[in-house]
Amino acid sequence: MFNVTAGDLNAYFGFDPEREPDLKKLDGLIRSAAPSLKCYFHEGKRAGSAGMRMKMIGYGKFRYSIKSGKSTDWPVIGVALQKNYISVYFSVTIDGHPIVDCYKGKLGEKRSGKNNFSFARFDELKSGEVVKLVVETAKAFNRDPENPVYYREGS
Repeated sequence: MFNVTAGDLNAYFGFDPEREPDLKKLDGLIRSAAPSLKCYFHEGKRAGSAGMRMKMIGYGKFRYSIKSGKSTDWPVIGVALQKNYISVYFSVTIDGHPIVDCYKGKLGEKRSGKNNFSFARFDELKSGEVVKLVVETAKAFNRDPENPVYYREGS
């Protein structure tokens, strides 16, 4: 795991000066497309706690539980620095499927996974498609704030 040692939002943006412009462009896109999803610093979770340990930029927040019964706050959209990429995570479904599935191959991404995509440089992204994805995510969450819980529970 790529270890980002930042302790707040400003430090996270500045953690990798070479990629700071890419983070800031993506941040501007997300904030503009989904102003209802408040931006915050997600400090990651300790081992044994619910949620991933990585630090990230979060947009919107919901609470979910894992099988052990532990629960945590988690971002609706999360942006994380990785060793070679910037990854964007989504916690929303459309018709029971991860929302990113509807956009795979359309975003200009280098790779995609289960409800996430990664890129190396912001300028490689198809920003119009990313805007659509972010807008649709915010609408789904605002319509039903429990939507991410369904995804996390696998229902």
